[in-house]
Amino acid sequence: MVGEADADAVRRRAGRVLVIDGDGRVLLLHGFDPARPGEPYWFTIGGGAKPGESLADAAARELLEESGISASAAELGEPVWHEVTTFSFDGTRYQQEQDFFLLRVGAPEISTDGLDDEEAAVVDGHRWWAVAELEATAESFYPRELPRLLQRLTGSGEPSR
Repeated sequence: MVGEADADAVRRRAGRVLVIDGDGRVLLLHGFDPARPGEPYWFTIGGGAKPGESLADAAARELLEESGISASAAELGEPVWHEVTTFSFDGTRYQQEQDFFLLRVGAPEISTDGLDDEEAAVVDGHRWWAVAELEATAESFYPRELPRLLQRLTGSGEPSR
């Protein structure tokens, strides 16, 4: 449910992909909000759906643009997790309803050449993360539930509390 503080938030739907490699690590992008460049964070592949686009189609499109990995919406299958989150980006507040899809890969070459100019200006890297590394890091990442979600999906170790 949207609280009063979120009444003015721009509503948005997004498809995101948890790209898991052969070692059980998740691919995250690194970037920052232009309004807060000194507060970088890690985040999953994905983004907003275009009008009339399914969340699986949006996730597949964003996957190719942001990582160079090609997969169809059918290959992504059904969502493995759903959340509604509220955040600010470049001075605009968003309420984003998003579905997360799982894609297991071997050891693909990652390319961010498909980023548009706005994305390229704020995405400055990528990295494969193990569950234990996410649990141990002081760096910010989203969603915060990622270690528990990955543990459930991959069976990779018991997350600490």
